[in-house]
Amino acid sequence: MSDDVDRARAESVWDYPRPPIVVPASERVVIELDGEIVADTRRSVRVLERSHPPVYYIPGEAITPGLLRPVPATTWCEFKGSASYFDVARPSGRVVPRAAWHFPQPTARYEALVGQVAFYPGLMDLCTVDGETVVAQPGDFYGGWITSKVTGPFKGAPGTHGW
Repeated sequence: MSDDVDRARAESVWDYPRPPIVVPASERVVIELDGEIVADTRRSVRVLERSHPPVYYIPGEAITPGLLRPVPATTWCEFKGSASYFDVARPSGRVVPRAAWHFPQPTARYEALVGQVAFYPGLMDLCTVDGETVVAQPGDFYGGWITSKVTGPFKGAPGTHGW
């Protein structure tokens, strides 16, 4: 398949809605750290928000047990409510601080996120969607997953905060 055909099939993040929506995803999502699987699923959901690459949320049961350690950190999303964070801790002793988050009690439109966990792809060793390596959304706040299936420009890099 040519690059032109791939781009024609890509979703523009500028066509995503605001406020964001949650949609089921059937792609295989795999997350690795230290050469070990952190999560592997075909039952994730994506949050789609204008100017942002999708954020994949993984069902808790698809995450290797014992890797997530809750931390006393929260942020507020004007749409989804209060997010809580996790460190990802490997049995080897490696800890990746605040590498994942969830919405334990999201606002009314986002109940589908209960029991789902999102990971910052730039803090993991490897994140893939249907075998394609994910590129992390620029910046250190948003957790979007960039693949060939989405086109930007993407919010997050310096100078884009006011978009």
